[in-house]
This record gives sequence, structure tokens and C-alpha cells, in this order.
Amino acid sequence: MSPAHRPPWSHLLLAGILVAIFVIESLSASLKKSPVFDEPPHIASGLSYLATHVFHANLQHPPLLKEMSALVLSMAGIHWPKSPMADALIRGGPRSVNVEWPLGSDIIRDNGADRVLFWGRLPFIVLAALLGGLIYWWGRELVGESAALGALFLYVLDPTIVAHSALVTTDTGLTAFTMLFLFALWRYIGQPGWRRMVLCGVALGAVLGAKFSAVFLLPIAAVLLAAAVRWPVTARAAGSAPEAEPRAAKVGPNSACPCGSGKKYKRCHGAGRTAAAAPAGRHAPQLKQLMTYGLALLAMCGIAVVAIEALYFFPSDPLLYLTGLKKVDADHMVGYQAYLHGELSRRFYSYFLVAYLLKEPLASVFLAVAGLAILVRSKSTPVLKKWFLLLTPAVFFLATTFLADDMGMRYLIPILPFAYLLGGMALAALVAKRAAWGRYVAAALCLWVAVEAVGIYPDDLSYFNESACLLESPGRAGWDGGSRCGPLWLDDSNIDWGQGLKQLRTWLNLHGNGRTVRLAYFGTYPPEAYGLRFQKLEPVQLLAEPSKGLYAVSAQLVARIPAMGATMAQGAGGWLRRIPPVAIVGHAFYIYDVR
Repeated sequence: MSPAHRPPWSHLLLAGILVAIFVIESLSASLKKSPVFDEPPHIASGLSYLATHVFHANLQHPPLLKEMSALVLSMAGIHWPKSPMADALIRGGPRSVNVEWPLGSDIIRDNGADRVLFWGRLPFIVLAALLGGLIYWWGRELVGESAALGALFLYVLDPTIVAHSALVTTDTGLTAFTMLFLFALWRYIGQPGWRRMVLCGVALGAVLGAKFSAVFLLPIAAVLLAAAVRWPVTARAAGSAPEAEPRAAKVGPNSACPCGSGKKYKRCHGAGRTAAAAPAGRHAPQLKQLMTYGLALLAMCGIAVVAIEALYFFPSDPLLYLTGLKKVDADHMVGYQAYLHGELSRRFYSYFLVAYLLKEPLASVFLAVAGLAILVRSKSTPVLKKWFLLLTPAVFFLATTFLADDMGMRYLIPILPFAYLLGGMALAALVAKRAAWGRYVAAALCLWVAVEAVGIYPDDLSYFNESACLLESPGRAGWDGGSRCGPLWLDDSNIDWGQGLKQLRTWLNLHGNGRTVRLAYFGTYPPEAYGLRFQKLEPVQLLAEPSKGLYAVSAQLVARIPAMGATMAQGAGGWLRRIPPVAIVGHAFYIYDVR
């Protein structure tokens, strides 16, 4: 399913500029941030895999992304350490449980945090940039030239993407390989052949090797192949913009058959017939085509299995992947209660919907909803395109809502590229209107997105849109959207994942006047590694009224402690909301000067 023509050079230039902007903002923001909660174990695990080929560490995540980071780290001269802790991790057993956290922190500290994070994060930034390019390139076929550029614009300036694109974690990598697999599957359906089938299998192995939640792509792929049998589209219709009405494409006897069988036209329907004149039901029995696609999917899965085994260096236990799958969420606290708008509960079924509505720019949300309406109502868009645009985000959203722990917007990142494509459709529709107001509205929405991207930089992980402040503190909304109201709604990786230590050190050097700060920190990397002089505070100590002193409290605790206090004693921990902070450093540390 190739596009009808190559994009204009001006579009390619704009797409290249947007991707370059993304790389610059992602890389420069990452240089200002300390290790987040999950980076030390991923870094340690990846290095252990490459150096020893032993898979004891962090089995609850597949190895591909960790190995990518470790490969670049090794090339930069950062290797697996020789220490009793490292030996214990490789040997396994009770002494190796959760060792990758302190071991990863030691690796980062001993080799220089800035150096390790630069090289370890670099492949993730490159992968995220390639994802942006893929959104544009495939988007041209799905939603049209202008809409694809709009989708890329929304991607490049989304704070959630910028924040997570430079982290040694799994969410953006999962998204990139998900889009790659679906793109390969789309191309295979357009022109089946063994080469494209192999590419699908390799891409499937990559996405399954990125994160275990990718297993949902197996039923998704089966449904999409079945949909391709029920609603086949010609290569011309597949590559056209959704606004264009599909027209019958003339074919010759040696052309590829438009039914998608992969045969030459003369061997499928006979010479001299057109796609419009050849009923798929008569000449290409759907059951036969369904069986062909079923066998192809089995072959893709077989290739994916080989790819996965290669990622594990062909271990003696061929079921190591399944062993890891059973350990998903092994490092999550039993009985952990999620936080949503001042309340704690084991699960909020509205959590991820609220997270999306609060943490995506409002302009992007409006555009995605408008684009969805345009797509659903469109009679010219081939049905198969609608399946490709809507099925994967629907499945991932439902699976995340009912199965994932309520711990962060990051779990929704795989659905965001589809939201950008829908938003791009809405932007293209506005620009295409004859009335000038459409272009003005499109420009205003794009400007809104851009202003907030600049306003929250480099603290993108903590971004919230204006609606976070709308109900309770509208005056706190600003150039950074409603980010200052974030702790009123969500916690964990939505606001604070331990990324602000470097900024806290800078603030204390400028404003601390040599005072020892009382630090309540949410993270796994030791603050003393950044030279901070502090008195450690446990979270429970924040429930009591503070004595005189300078306090630095992680935004995670500013969010959770008052909610915990409400269930224990009226008003406990309420001082975190009652006393105004003298500063909010990096949107991650609230500074209180109690006198």
C-alpha cells in the first residue's frame, strides 16, 4: 500500500525540521535531569545481559531496550562492574532480589552520572525520533499529506513524549516498535509476499522483546488481517487521503491483483477486468484468503520467536520469555494504593481517562476528538484504514484501564500516535476550509500547543494542562498549563519520578545559604551522589506539623501525604498544602522555609 506519489520537498523539509527540533529538545532536557526511578535497574540489567549472557536481573521486562542502551554504554567504555553485588546478581538466589536498583545507582555514580545518562539515553532519543518520522511517513498513507505533518507537529511538542523519549525505560520503545510492526503489516496486506512477511515477523519479535504488554498485538494483528479480507482496498485507495473518493484502478495482466492475494492479475481474476468490476466474493474466496493470512500470521509468530530467542542469546531454557511474562509487576508493592484527586484506592477505573484528559495539551485533546468524529463520519475513507487507526488504541486503552496498575500516563503512550493522526486530520480539515476562520483556528491551536511546550520545558514529565487548575485554583494556571496543580490530581511518574536532583542542587547552591535541607525524596538514585547535604525525612514524618527549617519535598509526597493523612487523622500532613512553598524546583521539589 504505497502512497500515490512522493511528498513535496517542502513537506519533507518541514518534517525533517520538526524531527530535528524534537531531538534537540529531548536531548537538551535530558541533560538537565537526574536518573528517574526505573533507570538504574534497566541500566544494570542491560549491562549484565551483554557481559554475562545471564538473565537474572529485571526479568519482568524483556531485554531488547535494555540491551540497546547497554550496547551504546559499552561502546562508550562503561562496562559491567566486578563487585560482590554484581556477582550476587549473576548467581541469582535470595541475595539477588532487587539488587539491580542499588547496583545500577553504583554504575551511574562510579562512571559519572552525566556521562552514563547521556550514552544510555541516546538510543532512546534516536528511537523516538525515528518514531516521529514513521508517524509522518505512514500517516501520509493513512490520513494524507497535510494531516501527517499535523500529526508530527503534535508529536514533537507533546510534553509526555519529550519527557519519556529520553529515559532508559520501556514505554516509548514499545510505542516505536508497535508502530513499526503495524506499518509492516499494512504494507504486507497491500502486497503480500515472503519478504514483507519476514519483515513483519522481525518487527513483531522486536515489539514483543520491548515490553510484555505487546502480546496484545497478537489478537490485534489477527483482527486486522481478518478485516483486510472483509474490506480489501486497492493500493491506490490505501495511499490516498481520506478526503479523496476511491476510484477504480485499471490493471494489466501482469499487475498485482487488487484483492491482496499477491498473485498477478491474470492469474487471479483474468485479464482485462478492473478492480471495480471484479467482485471479491466471486473471484477471491474470502475463506481461502483468510486461511492464507492465518498461515502468514503463524509464520510471523515463528520468526518472532526466533528473534526473541536471539535477544536472550538462545538460552538453555527456551521458555525464558514466558518466565519473564509471569513476573510482570513483580517489583510493584503488594496492596499499593493509587492516588487520584486526593483519594487513595486500589484501582480507579477512570484513572487513565482522567490522566489523558489532564496530561495531554487541551488543544491536542480537542483536535483528537474532532479528528475521531471526522474519521467515523467519513464515507470516503476505506474501512480498513479505520480499523488500523482505531483498533490498536482501543485495545491498549481498555487493557491498560482494566489490567495495568494506576501508576502513570506513560502506560498510555502507545495510543498517542493514533491520537496525533486523528488530530492531524482535524488540523488538515481546518486548513482546507474555504473560510479563513478555519486557518486562524488551526494556527491558534498550534500556537497554544507550542507555547505550553516552551512553558513547561525542561520539566515535561510534570506537565498538566489548564483543566487541572480549572476547578480549584484557576489562578495557578500559567505558561506551563496547569502543571502547578498536578499534585492535586495525580502522583508517581505523572509529576515526579526522582528526576529533579540536579535542579535541586543548583537551587540550593544559589538560594540555600549553606543551610542543611531536610529532604523528603521519592526516587532510587542517592541524592548524596550529587553532593547534596541533607537530613533525610521519611514520608511518615511529613504527617506531623513541621518544625523550623528548610524543607525540600518531592512532588510525589506533596500529592500523597495529605491523602494518607486524611485516612489516619484529620489534618495530618495538611501543612504541605496549607503552607505556600517558597519555590517549586523543576516542578519536582516543593521548597518550604518554615520559620
